[in-house]
Amino acid sequence: MTLDRETIGLIGIVAMLVLLALRMPIGIAMLLVGITGFAWLNGVPAALSALGNAPYSYSTIYDLAVIPLFVLMGNCAAVSGMSRDLYAAAYAWLGHLRGGLASATIAACAGFAAVSGSSVASAVTMGRVCLPEMKRYKYDDGLAAGTVAAGGTLGILIPPSTAFVIYAILTEQSIGKLLLAGFLPGLLLAALFIATIAIWTRLRPDLGPPGTRASYDERMRTAVQAGPMVVIVAVSIGGIYLGIFTPGEAAAVGALLSFILAFWRRTITFESLGSILLETVKTTAFVFLILIGAFVFGPFLALSGLPEQLAKWLIGLDLSRYIVLSIIILIYIGLGMFLEGFSILVLTLAIVIPIVEALHFDLIWFGVIMVIVLEMGLISPPVGINVFVVKGLVPDTPIGDIFKGILPFWLAMAMCILLLILFPQIALMVPNTMIR
Repeated sequence: MTLDRETIGLIGIVAMLVLLALRMPIGIAMLLVGITGFAWLNGVPAALSALGNAPYSYSTIYDLAVIPLFVLMGNCAAVSGMSRDLYAAAYAWLGHLRGGLASATIAACAGFAAVSGSSVASAVTMGRVCLPEMKRYKYDDGLAAGTVAAGGTLGILIPPSTAFVIYAILTEQSIGKLLLAGFLPGLLLAALFIATIAIWTRLRPDLGPPGTRASYDERMRTAVQAGPMVVIVAVSIGGIYLGIFTPGEAAAVGALLSFILAFWRRTITFESLGSILLETVKTTAFVFLILIGAFVFGPFLALSGLPEQLAKWLIGLDLSRYIVLSIIILIYIGLGMFLEGFSILVLTLAIVIPIVEALHFDLIWFGVIMVIVLEMGLISPPVGINVFVVKGLVPDTPIGDIFKGILPFWLAMAMCILLLILFPQIALMVPNTMIR
């Protein structure tokens, strides 16, 4: 029996899901399914040619240099003690309010996200600093852990963001525009998190009692201490906006400034430098393996014609484009409950982007929506990676309490998505005004 191309594409997706369920690394699974699919559709010689060319061709794309440089920037920033400076400043200004330590944690997470680009790194780094303080002031365990897990998700929304870089590469969009598109939505989401804490602790004051009020001099001192982080962000991200740097150049400048800061503060040693470089190489290799797999799996799906047929079918239903968008978002939320965010990103873009283009949605705007939905997956049961990262920091807190503490923040994310749908300029205003 001869199978049509669409059926072969569907078999490939099922095979991919089976391999992921068997815990095969996503990059290797996509390579295996993609090459097998190529051989099935175009013959073994074409498949071997793709297997030989893809790893070199795609790993030498100049724009991908952004990834190791931003990872290096975040690793140097973590060693420099910047996380403690950010929390000290946020604590001095907000800590005296009801729920103020939790609000300070969100503010510090947003600040660290601007030099990190990783949700897990943000959750781990800020959790080590913030959780002991909230425990000292007898904050509710669920609120404390939920705040760190949710605040950590800002790491892939506020630029620099590895997720935006991967999305840009796979959809052939501007990396600079996508990084800038996440700036205002990131601030909006952080503000919604803080508003959530304020409402929650007003309804239940015992969850987050106020801390001590800092003096004006203390506030100014901590603000000055956190100043270098502001400079690094202003130079790297501001340079992209003003057209001074390309994203790759901005990443290089940011990494250099973070290294100089760590060296100036004498927080970096030969031993820690080796650890920083090794961690950067590991993360980069992990991301590149996923991208190489995606560059093989995506063309296989396109060759099968499945994404195009699916787009035609959805358009043929004559539904409102916002209903179709809602269906896509709900599917992503469901996937986020079982799959890791990067896996979802590279696995589904080849299928979803033709549908989004057919519905005439802006791909930059959709990239922001998609990243926020991926953030929701990072704190959704049963897999929520950030939740289990925070659980490792507070082993005495039941996992159920952490998920309960997550729920209000998850609803705040849903509110952020709704606001972006109603007012897309929140995401598009900054990239549309950037200097080319």
